[in-house]
Amino acid sequence: MKTVVLAYSGGLDTSFCLKYLQDKGYQVHTVLINTGGFSDTELQAITTRAYELGSFQHTNLDIIEKYYQKAIKYLIYGNVLKNNTYPLSVSAERVFQALEIINYAKKIGANAVAHGSTGAGNDQVRFDLIFQTIAPEMEIITPIRDLKLSRQEEVDYLKQKGVSYSWEKAQYSINKGIWGTSVGGKETLTSHLPLPDEAYPSSLQKNKPEKVVLEFVKGELVSLNGEKAAPTVNILKLEALASSFAIGRDIHVGDTIIGIKGRVGFEAAAPLIIIKAHHLLEKHVLVKWQQYWKEQLGNWYGMLFHEGQYLDPVMRNIEAFLTDTQKNVSGTVTVTLQPYHFTLDGIESEYDLMNSEFGQYGEINKAWSADDAKGFIKILGNSQTIYSQINKPDYD
Repeated sequence: MKTVVLAYSGGLDTSFCLKYLQDKGYQVHTVLINTGGFSDTELQAITTRAYELGSFQHTNLDIIEKYYQKAIKYLIYGNVLKNNTYPLSVSAERVFQALEIINYAKKIGANAVAHGSTGAGNDQVRFDLIFQTIAPEMEIITPIRDLKLSRQEEVDYLKQKGVSYSWEKAQYSINKGIWGTSVGGKETLTSHLPLPDEAYPSSLQKNKPEKVVLEFVKGELVSLNGEKAAPTVNILKLEALASSFAIGRDIHVGDTIIGIKGRVGFEAAAPLIIIKAHHLLEKHVLVKWQQYWKEQLGNWYGMLFHEGQYLDPVMRNIEAFLTDTQKNVSGTVTVTLQPYHFTLDGIESEYDLMNSEFGQYGEINKAWSADDAKGFIKILGNSQTIYSQINKPDYD
């Protein structure tokens, strides 16, 4: 009997794959890679369900800390928001899920690995790229992609096998992790329909504004409201706090890896607050060209990560640059949480370059004279003055 390791979440697609692979004669080992989206109760329920569906061996692997150290940390350093919107909630975690699945498959001597991606999305690329790079000798099995199944057809197949699966539950594909939750459904297949409130994992519970103080040390979130903890703990605490205001909901529209446009809803309260707060702190403590090149390389890093190119060596080069830029990114940022949105109040940092000893913007100059300013402006305008006098362009 051949052995296959299935990347398993307990959702419709991977439940179908488990039953289908078992019917095809495979000994199926299911592995859930926890990137921060599951409680202990949920993990136990998923384990029970996997065995009920016929898993030979089910394993839950917690990689939250590894995921932070090797991915999230750099997404914060780079202020990465795909299309200025999406914090790579699922994009990044798929890469690490794939890496762990391959490592587990090698450990048990499996013949194949499997995942539940369709043939019309990004995840198939992310999984397959990692699988074929790390273990080119291993077979990759993708039942949903190969059979071109709709979600209704998956539900019908499971029912034929005596497995009950609620169609209401199957209408939305939800992927939850420490860096946000993605939500796909019938509305995201259109260009005009919004997701209903009930499709999002969190509901509005608080209406009164509340302030929270984020402290960063060298770009890492080390405390909330003065309480020190590991960055992963702080992210989860901030998510619990901010999601009660229903903050972080949006719909991302972008070009997929396979060349078609894609639309997906997401809820990522903590990631959006952290990235915006971190970026505000950087505006105060980094010089102009540091910010410029960070933006360029941060965008490239996010794009390559989003498209599954994490193992390209240039990613390690960009990470080294991003890390070096964080030496002075230390201080506190005060944020006001309100229903459905947040505002950044301001920062405090010993490295704040907005120092009143040199001048106050629009008010008082302390480090230069009026004549200094006049001479600077004259020299600054030399190039366009010379061009204008020689070419006499029409500025009307």
